[in-house]
Amino acid sequence: MTHPNNPRSSAFIRVPLLLLLLLLAACQTAEPTPTAVPATNTPAPTRTHQPMPVNTAVPTATPTVLPSPTAVPTDQPSPTPTLIPTPLPRDVRAALQLVADGFVSPVALTAPGDGRLFIVDQVGVVYVLDQAGNRLPEPLIDLRAQMVDLDETYDERGLLGMALHPEFVANGRFFLYYSAPLRPSAPADWDHTGIIAQFTIAADNPNRADPASEQVIIEIDQPQTNHNGGQLAFGPDGYLYIGIGDGGNANDVGLGHPPEGNGQTRDNLLAAILRLDVDSAAPYSIPADNPFVGQPGLPEIYAYGFRNPYRFSFDAGGEHGLIVGDVGQDYMEEIDVVVSGGNYGWPVREGTTCFNKGGVTSPLPECATQSAYGDTFIDPVLEYRREFGRSVTGGYVYRGSAIPELYGRYLFVDWVTNNETGGRKIYYADPLLTSSGLWELVTVPLTQPDGSELPGFYSLSFGEDTANELYLLTADYYQPVGSSGKVYKIVPAP
Repeated sequence: MTHPNNPRSSAFIRVPLLLLLLLLAACQTAEPTPTAVPATNTPAPTRTHQPMPVNTAVPTATPTVLPSPTAVPTDQPSPTPTLIPTPLPRDVRAALQLVADGFVSPVALTAPGDGRLFIVDQVGVVYVLDQAGNRLPEPLIDLRAQMVDLDETYDERGLLGMALHPEFVANGRFFLYYSAPLRPSAPADWDHTGIIAQFTIAADNPNRADPASEQVIIEIDQPQTNHNGGQLAFGPDGYLYIGIGDGGNANDVGLGHPPEGNGQTRDNLLAAILRLDVDSAAPYSIPADNPFVGQPGLPEIYAYGFRNPYRFSFDAGGEHGLIVGDVGQDYMEEIDVVVSGGNYGWPVREGTTCFNKGGVTSPLPECATQSAYGDTFIDPVLEYRREFGRSVTGGYVYRGSAIPELYGRYLFVDWVTNNETGGRKIYYADPLLTSSGLWELVTVPLTQPDGSELPGFYSLSFGEDTANELYLLTADYYQPVGSSGKVYKIVPAP
């Protein structure tokens, strides 16, 4: 595997504000680059969107209590948070311990808190790993009959995300995001409808869902196959957060993309992170403190201006911040700290650069700093170019105990690193020592637990258990084919 370009050190690179970094987006990597359909002056077709009730009371400021690490018997409690920033460790290494294999394309992992793990496979199946790491013969749920047929040459659709309700142990509720055939009310020439639905665990079997329990929470029509986002997560406030991409194609133009791009309109639910209350009313209600309640646009939107916020997470410690990896077009990848009402600039900006639809690898010298709504664009906290990687996959602030040197650092991965090759490394960005500017990025080489070299792979996603230990989900192919998908636990290197 070719190591990233690094003029300063083989162990890390600093990502300065003015260095323009190059990267191909996940939806453009390893698939034929879609032809960018020229923007028209015709707005995107109007979507049918049923207004939902707004909560009458502002939620309490007390965050939801996070699951105790001791819920997983084999894991140790997390250490006490480091209050004084520690120097950046330059020589941290880690190992990948194989937990399970034989998946097609594992894209998400959740932990119910009893030692089991739920593994989401893009092809439409959620598997159960028991406390010993054995995959049960029957899946938790199989949605393949309800989904679109996936393209085995490359596809970003599928079963993309899963979130367990904060009271899952008591109520058995969980939520899935999957790509369904286009609903009748959608524009006829669009591609599919993204569905976020609630399910419950079967009354007679904790390892099986009741397929008849499905309740559709929200439907979002997608004009193209790519840029679907996919992350579902409950925040410390108890609300459900949903990551949705800009609708697909390239450059946020073409069918289903208004002149300003879906990234810069609040009139649809694309290119945004949504925030829903799934407890106060069915199918959901709007939290009273959502930023655009009573403002122009849709009140479900929590933050917008994203291209493809494929993976995000809440810090399990500290201030429980929301951090997202937003996949770039052909020039820049970025990590953003998400705030209520934030606008992150796409397609006016890509990272800190001015995006050029006419020459995507040649940023414009200047561009707008605000949206048409008057929102000032928010800079990323980290960005990098194609010489370093090709498609950012957001990760987690590490709050586990296995690798103390990484405690409090943000771990993430790139889909393939550079040169379209499988990666044998993860990265961490250090927010502890930086009060302004971009975070520093440090490489963490990976090995087998015995110190031997890992095979190459595509890094598909991260996962976190209730002890805040992290997992890396991989496959040997970028297509949803075969059975090379693996789940690894990140453990100390020998």
